[in-house]
Amino acid sequence: MTLEEIKMMIREIPDFPKKGIKFKDITPVLKDAQAFNYSIEMLAKALEGRKFDLIAAPEARGFLFGAPLAYRLGVGFVPVRKPGKLPAETLSYEYELEYGIDSLEIHKDAVLEGQRVVIVDDLLATGGTIYASAKLVEKLGGIVDSIIFLSELTFLDGRKKLDGYDIISLIKF
Repeated sequence: MTLEEIKMMIREIPDFPKKGIKFKDITPVLKDAQAFNYSIEMLAKALEGRKFDLIAAPEARGFLFGAPLAYRLGVGFVPVRKPGKLPAETLSYEYELEYGIDSLEIHKDAVLEGQRVVIVDDLLATGGTIYASAKLVEKLGGIVDSIIFLSELTFLDGRKKLDGYDIISLIKF
């Protein structure tokens, strides 16, 4: 298995979730045990040598890579969720989308002062969701060690929004 093979498995769905969008669908990678395992292993390899305490990931697709990666690396996992989904006291962060405003929440006790956190998601597009995730980690006193993605849509220039963060993406479109 190679990253090029993983890239070829990520199918493009036209006009989803709305007309004009070419959605990158990772479900073929997830359903193939070898491809999914290889993806997690490559994400782990990309983080070799780094010292961090936690992996955080936004819902929903970030969970699909973040939780198994945390398990694989022996660190804790922190979910970053849409409002009203976390049971304990939360901190929230509002951010702009191309079509409106959204927000994410994190438990107030999810990250301790000075803990180093890697943020994981399946895809870097415009960067808004990951930027909000990073700001939540920082508001809790955490340090964003790096942000890692399985894939990146380079033409959307999401890295610009994440300027100043260490960004890793394994596959570029």
